[in-house]
Amino acid sequence: MNVEDLRTFVEVADAGGITSAARRLGIAKSIVSRRLARLEDDLGAQLLARTTRGAALTEAGSTFRDHAARVVAEIDAAKEAILPNGELRGRLRVAAPLSFGPTHIAPALAELARTHPELHVHVCYTDRFVDIVAEGYDCAVRLGHLQDSNLIARRVGPIYGRLVASPAYIAAHGAPESPDEILAHQALMQGTEAWQFMDGDTIVTIRPQGRFKADNGSALAMAAVAGIGIGYLPDGLVSRHIAAGELVPLMPRYPVRSAGMFVLRPPGQHPPRKIRVLTDTLIACFGQAADMMGAPPTDGRTPTSQQSAA
Repeated sequence: MNVEDLRTFVEVADAGGITSAARRLGIAKSIVSRRLARLEDDLGAQLLARTTRGAALTEAGSTFRDHAARVVAEIDAAKEAILPNGELRGRLRVAAPLSFGPTHIAPALAELARTHPELHVHVCYTDRFVDIVAEGYDCAVRLGHLQDSNLIARRVGPIYGRLVASPAYIAAHGAPESPDEILAHQALMQGTEAWQFMDGDTIVTIRPQGRFKADNGSALAMAAVAGIGIGYLPDGLVSRHIAAGELVPLMPRYPVRSAGMFVLRPPGQHPPRKIRVLTDTLIACFGQAADMMGAPPTDGRTPTSQQSAA
């Protein structure tokens, strides 16, 4: 029984179809179909029921899927254990944010690929929420404050932010001086998120309203420069605009609550070594990279950093 046949079956089962699995594996659909047919012949059982919408597990396939996944994981771990000099190989699928990702995270991933020439690094840059388990990713890099989930998270660096507006917006609408005054302003938002500020050691949460929304932080920064509203954004996206006089920091007495950059992976007792190496690489890049990820406020106070469970 071929391990690649097992791996392909697990991908099809998790992706819900041959086309999606082929995309994940980076191979042709015909190869996926051939591997599935060979595995079913070896087992003498039908594992998948093909439909016009994809492929659904049969009762036998549902039973076999978890066993196959464990076998593939054990073989991958065994291969890692005998690789010389800490070398990595295989495929690493990473979901990363479109804001920050191509400019800040991409160099670290490129360095990982350079250091491990047998490792195939596949990265998806998007600001949408990616279900890494359902979509077949090994891990995700996320920014902000984590919500409760069954994913395993490791903090790799700090993220500091600012509340900002353009000089034109301030001239036309004034500037909020406390969190509650934000409710009278147009907020630039990704959705219906809450904004958090520090009043000493106390976290103050505000749920602003606004008419301009975008799923990308860089787009929100440009909207702030255009004077559409006030933005709650990471320093890395607004620092150059502040230096150029295009944006002005607001509410220095109430700094934005600091957040973090995290590597998230599916639950499991022992993470694959490729994820551990990726995590260590990002910690080396961002653990003390205040110039890239933003720096603490300059009013003499450092906002409290709290990590949510993941």
